[in-house]
Amino acid sequence: MADSEGGPGAMAQPRVLLTKEPAPQTVPASDLPMKVYEVGLNTGTDSSSGLATAGFRTAKYLPAEWHLHNSELYHKAFAGCEQAEHGRAEAKELAEYAAAAAQRAQQDSTAAVSQRLQDIHFWKAELQREIQDLDAETRLLAAQKLRLERALDATEVPYAIATDNLQCRERRQAPDLVSDEVERELLKEAELIRNIQELLKRTLMQASNQMRLNRDHKEFCEMDWSDKVETYNIDDKCGKYSNQSTNIQFHPSSVKFEESASTPETWAKFSHDNIYRAEREKLASINLRALIDNILHDTSEDMRKQCAAVNEAFAKHCEELDDTKHKLEHHLKKILKEIGYQEANIAALKQAIKDKEAPMKVAQTRLYDRSFRPNLDLCRDEAQFRLIREVEELTESINSLKKKLLESEQALRNLEDTRMNLEKEIAVKTNSIFIDRQKCMAQRTRYPVVVKLTGYQ
Repeated sequence: MADSEGGPGAMAQPRVLLTKEPAPQTVPASDLPMKVYEVGLNTGTDSSSGLATAGFRTAKYLPAEWHLHNSELYHKAFAGCEQAEHGRAEAKELAEYAAAAAQRAQQDSTAAVSQRLQDIHFWKAELQREIQDLDAETRLLAAQKLRLERALDATEVPYAIATDNLQCRERRQAPDLVSDEVERELLKEAELIRNIQELLKRTLMQASNQMRLNRDHKEFCEMDWSDKVETYNIDDKCGKYSNQSTNIQFHPSSVKFEESASTPETWAKFSHDNIYRAEREKLASINLRALIDNILHDTSEDMRKQCAAVNEAFAKHCEELDDTKHKLEHHLKKILKEIGYQEANIAALKQAIKDKEAPMKVAQTRLYDRSFRPNLDLCRDEAQFRLIREVEELTESINSLKKKLLESEQALRNLEDTRMNLEKEIAVKTNSIFIDRQKCMAQRTRYPVVVKLTGYQ
């Protein structure tokens, strides 16, 4: 017994003893004969009840019970050892399985984090590319917006020239104050410039709104990119954790899903939608830049064409004015010459009338003196008739000369009026030529060139 309880190597000996000496069968006390039972309990009529055996009459186990008790202890020890050995094997297997499972789980988690890092890096790179594209596109649109502002400022000079030309031409004098081709072209030019200014202002507002949208979507992408960078750094740090890391600790409360957490689908869709909206605004910005190019090209071309039309109308009108002025001056010269002739004619008529006074006096004096002939000598002779015809002829000549004198004087007055009208008309034409050529056409040399109208300067 002492050897069997000695060390770990003696655990198999009770099994040999049990096979050689089977343990006695345990018999319940109730199945024993009544007498034996009483003796076993040290009671009954056959029990020792003397004073000499008083100290040995306590209840004791029977040898069979003693052996049975020991056998039970052996069995329990054997079963406990066997169970412990089986448990140790299971524990070792479980520990190895748990270690392998933990290693596999950690490897899978590391791989998942690495894959997640690749996904984050992809969207981060896409967002960064989109941010750079939007920033570059916004700078290009800002340059186009600056061209629009310069082109709008450049239209102020042509509009001022057109309105000043119209105001200057209002100072033309009455005969030349007409609604001619130059005025129609100037009105068309002023209306064109006003429409172009309104178009450029609307385009400027559209460009400002598009730049604001570009910046807004760039900000959305930057916020998303910033989150991706922070998430990438966190996941990169998590991917570098190992069992030997010194900065790891228990966080039991972290083993749960946040209520506000997104799914991989919604996470990817969020970045995809940001990039899609940014791409859409970038495309709108590109189209707007192309539209601005076309608008600036078309408006500058239209303004230059209308400027050429106005200049052509001015040149044509100035030629007409010059031609008219030259003709008026030519006619004025003729009128002045004719006035000189007419004045000489009037002087000759007056002298002719005066020259008829002496013959009229002679003839009338003769008739008067012959009226004093006496008696029958007061005869209607041929001389009398001839003197009378002479007086009548002289009177008729004088009347004719006076009538012609009146006509010549009236003609002279008409010539003088014509001269005055011609001189006034020449002055009007001179004023009109000065306004159109010296004021308007000289001012139109300040008209901006195409480069300035397209907003490059």
